[in-house]
Amino acid sequence: MSEPKTIFVTGATGLVGSHVVEEALKRGFRVRALVRGSSDTRWLDTWGVEKVSGDLEDARAIREGVAGADWIFNCAAKVGDWGTLEEFRRLNVEALRILLDAAVEAGVGRFVHVSSLGVYEGRDHFGTDETTPPAANALDGYTRSKVEAEALALQYVKEKGLPLTVVRPGFIYGPRDRTVLPKLVNSLRTGKFAYFGSGNQALNCIYVKNLVHALFLAAESPQAVGEVFNITDGARVSKKQFIGRVAELAGVKPPRRRIPLWLAWTLAILLERRAKRKGSTTPPLVNKARYKFLGLNLDYSIGKARRILGYEPPFTTEQGLVAASADFAAPG
Repeated sequence: MSEPKTIFVTGATGLVGSHVVEEALKRGFRVRALVRGSSDTRWLDTWGVEKVSGDLEDARAIREGVAGADWIFNCAAKVGDWGTLEEFRRLNVEALRILLDAAVEAGVGRFVHVSSLGVYEGRDHFGTDETTPPAANALDGYTRSKVEAEALALQYVKEKGLPLTVVRPGFIYGPRDRTVLPKLVNSLRTGKFAYFGSGNQALNCIYVKNLVHALFLAAESPQAVGEVFNITDGARVSKKQFIGRVAELAGVKPPRRRIPLWLAWTLAILLERRAKRKGSTTPPLVNKARYKFLGLNLDYSIGKARRILGYEPPFTTEQGLVAASADFAAPG
């Protein structure tokens, strides 16, 4: 009988990483997780996961985590719709280099890097696939850093033979989300939410368990090495359908307010300019990243993942939202 695989997970206390850990444990794998001293490790402690104390910039901790690992799932990143490119680049690109070097040195069997569909140009998308190159000049620091991170990761495949795959999820939602859905629900409850335009634009959503299914397929498939894959729930869901259902599950009235697209874009430019001039550390209510999320038609093809990985989303968006709603549903 073969020894169980050992996997190393970065971002293990976050939404994606915690679900990767959970799935790996179900498969009987040994799991090692990189955790910062300030992280909430309740889930990892409950599951009895081996923890390596440190962060993405700690070369010693990274080497310790990677040592003897069969697979690496890089789920960690600095995320957000506000901040300087330098901040995002330091953690999403330069720290990634430390992890990639350690992976090459340790001779890991597979490395799965979680990127983002945000790497594509900030425009309307209708079935965009992986033959479309990432945007050299992204709308915000986060997505620009993710473009650079992908380029660096794929460079290690070509130049150092690292067996790596890049997976590009859309908007991730699910249980244990501590940021995006809670903020959305709060803005719905306080009546501050408004659609940008009609709300009929496609949302590139991905339920976290569908994403984790794709990540493990990427780790298992020899054909996935050196490849990049778009991953979504696989069915067209409009922003109005998604947000309306979130409102319903949260026990609040679906939002009706709308800001015309031209006005939302103008506000994004002006408010960002003012916030940067003032050196604000919090994003303006309307900014370019939020315009991208709410204003653009974000429809991407997952045909390549279906063809090469055999990816078929195990859950529908409705099933995902109901599962996620356990964290924010209205009482009773």
